[in-house]
Amino acid sequence: MAIRKPLAAAGAAILLVGLAGTAFLAWQRGQAQAAVVQPALGSAAGCARHGGLPDGFGRDLRAGMVRVPGGAFEPGTMRGYPDERPNGRVAIRPFWIDRTEVTNAQFAAFVEATGYRTWAEREGGAAVFRAPPRGASTQNPMPWWAFVDGANWRHPEGPDSNLNGRANHPVVHVAREDALAYARWLGRDLPTEDEWEWAARASGEPERLGREPRDADGKPVANFWQGVFPYVDAAEDDHAGRAPVGCYATNGWGLHDMIGNVWEWTLDPYRGVRQPHGNGDPAAELKAAGITLPPGSSYVIKGGSYLCAASYCSRFRSTARHPMEDNLPTSHVGFRTVLR
Repeated sequence: MAIRKPLAAAGAAILLVGLAGTAFLAWQRGQAQAAVVQPALGSAAGCARHGGLPDGFGRDLRAGMVRVPGGAFEPGTMRGYPDERPNGRVAIRPFWIDRTEVTNAQFAAFVEATGYRTWAEREGGAAVFRAPPRGASTQNPMPWWAFVDGANWRHPEGPDSNLNGRANHPVVHVAREDALAYARWLGRDLPTEDEWEWAARASGEPERLGREPRDADGKPVANFWQGVFPYVDAAEDDHAGRAPVGCYATNGWGLHDMIGNVWEWTLDPYRGVRQPHGNGDPAAELKAAGITLPPGSSYVIKGGSYLCAASYCSRFRSTARHPMEDNLPTSHVGFRTVLR
């Protein structure tokens, strides 16, 4: 099965709006939202009760954001994969960044205001993770990715799925252009790779390769895969699959889920060494299955996802990076935005 050629002009007007929040402010003027104080995040109980919209959304252009101070640091680490090797110090100017990954509720507000249709909606489907039966015999090197007709941000697992009870989950099946469209609606942008890593590290040291994100008592502090990947997720972190945003404690700068849950788009094209970590490329799996993607470009995604396991890719770290085709929406990639 071949994916149709993307509609290059579709949504072009939406991609151009949002300068200084113009489009958001126009939508804001049409809203009559009462001030709703959301439960505090950072715990299983708090994230479960959260409605998915940050306090002030619809009234404040910086709703749900945290100001990150500027500084200088050396991205990368010598204690990771070869593609994480440092390449010199960089200076970072102060910026604002979303406290959590963008949620289904936030993305729905954008779609309601603009009528935007995502790549997956226009093209008719997206790549979905499906755990194969344990011990399944297959010639396919990575039998856990499938192009599913009807999968998109509204239907994450396919046409029979929906967002009921998942307004506070990170939006997925967003191609890079979809993430940029949302960001520009708010007068924002995607973070650069350096900005993202600076925010994730919060002046701390890089995490060591192979060490799972657990506290001193061994309890998971992020949503990642525990168990035998890709067959059994033991869900020690209380979540098999994607989790609501903000279920775990923040880093030193008040940001949730900078590692685990879903990978996050950045602004930067992928350059440098490409380090394999098993068969972690959905595009390769779809190609092996005979599905042809239109030409795309690789951009950096950061942070790892709920599919990262110590035995599989171990990319639940701030320095971890991976190439992702900009025109391939998947069920394990989302995003957050910045305001400079």
